[in-house]
Amino acid sequence: MRWRDGRRSSNVEDRRGISAGRAVKGGGIGVVVMALIALALGVDPSFLLQQIDSGSVQSGAPQQGTVGVPADEMGEFVSVVLADTEDTWHPLFQQMGQRYQEPRLVLFRDAVQSACGFQQSAVGPFYCPADKQVYLDLTFFRDLDQSLGAPGDFAQAYVIAHEVGHHVQTLLGISTDVHQQKRGVSKTEANALSVRQELQADCFAGIWAHYADRHRQVLEIGDMEEALNAASAIGDDRLQNRSSGQIVPESFTHGTSEQRMRWFKRGFDTGKVVECDTFRAKTL
Repeated sequence: MRWRDGRRSSNVEDRRGISAGRAVKGGGIGVVVMALIALALGVDPSFLLQQIDSGSVQSGAPQQGTVGVPADEMGEFVSVVLADTEDTWHPLFQQMGQRYQEPRLVLFRDAVQSACGFQQSAVGPFYCPADKQVYLDLTFFRDLDQSLGAPGDFAQAYVIAHEVGHHVQTLLGISTDVHQQKRGVSKTEANALSVRQELQADCFAGIWAHYADRHRQVLEIGDMEEALNAASAIGDDRLQNRSSGQIVPESFTHGTSEQRMRWFKRGFDTGKVVECDTFRAKTL
């Protein structure tokens, strides 16, 4: 991926030097949930909101340390990718007659306090709709490479673009609609809605890749394969098979490997937001 000459975003906040303290949990269930989704990409926004509503996630100790602008290579890489998503979504929102509000991306280490509660690195990268911020512990990229077999800088960029995709959903009112639809339905039905939401975020990540290549020529040979490999590596079926040897479709929250690759590629091939309507799609 050709990123070194790219614009740096001013919306990256480096909290890696901050001690976030310990979380106060309402019981052991929260820990179990964190463990189950440890390998998943991101956290479903409705899940985080439900944690806040139920009071099972409480504030940790006051954060101490220094907040700054990342100066290391990986921090700069994240900043460039975030800037590129900004350059993609600003004109697309203008075409829709809306204004794109840029999200902030918070780099942290081990644990972080967000408006969606205290979260540990085990949850993976996540987007919090309550404060419109993306949270990322860079050790996830090491796990993506070494544990999940999805190396490469474009695979990492896909992760960031996926979380920004959740921000786009929030700005368009999609996240709120999904959260409301989940109220009063069964767990299986709620999971099915989560799958459609996650696959749409994959499609939005594909849209970013489309314009990153078309307008700024950042893709190199093999980059698309890296992104598709990452999408495949974090499919629910593959993760469940790795962890337990059993696949339980009704428990899926992010989609299968094939679905994640398909919707990312759909966004990449079309570059159109209307083509990412997973909620009306008869076949995922």
